[in-house]
Amino acid sequence: MFYLQPQDIKRQDHVPEWPELFGELARNARDYRLERFYRAGAINADTPLAQVPFVAMDFETTGLNQKKDAIVSIGLVPFNLQRIRCKEAKHWVLNPHKPMSEEAVVIHGITHSEVQAAPDLLLVLDDLLAALAGCIVVVHHKAIEREFLASALKARLNEGIVFPVVDTMELEARRHRDKPLGLWARLRGQKPASIRLADSRDRYHLPFYQPHHALTDALATAELLQAQIAHHYQPDTPIGEIWG
Repeated sequence: MFYLQPQDIKRQDHVPEWPELFGELARNARDYRLERFYRAGAINADTPLAQVPFVAMDFETTGLNQKKDAIVSIGLVPFNLQRIRCKEAKHWVLNPHKPMSEEAVVIHGITHSEVQAAPDLLLVLDDLLAALAGCIVVVHHKAIEREFLASALKARLNEGIVFPVVDTMELEARRHRDKPLGLWARLRGQKPASIRLADSRDRYHLPFYQPHHALTDALATAELLQAQIAHHYQPDTPIGEIWG
């Protein structure tokens, strides 16, 4: 029998019809955890932002190459437009089963002894997918969180994973990077606006948080999306305008 898997879905310019896609993936998933995740469903593209359950997610990794590097820690923070539910936040340190460079240790502060004593991703997968189920995942640079998780599950389960995300970095890029600088701005030495997490937060007068801790960065991402929506969208804006 032919099984549709996430890795078989071709990348397209248009956003998938997520509810229909989740139904198909649930029918074809071989791992019970992935089946349960997909059966929780995905909201429709016309759902107003005010009604969307969000969960901000951030990873720390051994590097930036999903084919060679691995996840070291995960931070999750559930929220909506009115409230960030810090009491329901989750944070895991994981064993990447790969050597960490000294540079990576300096960046995220997670030591070799910590990861050696930490569980494998599979041991927290139930809790992770339960926290994501039915929610729209919010990240700052979706190529990290979505692609690293898909790669990690493909290695362990021979099945990847896909899900809709709101990328706060992409939302900033729409406003500050999609239009090239004019000639006069270039002559004056003006450079494109930074869309890094801290710089993006600064534009909305959000406080500075020490970066490179998965839970703190997830919280920072949740706050950033709340600010972006408050400044540029309406509570009744459909989620389909900002997800991908």
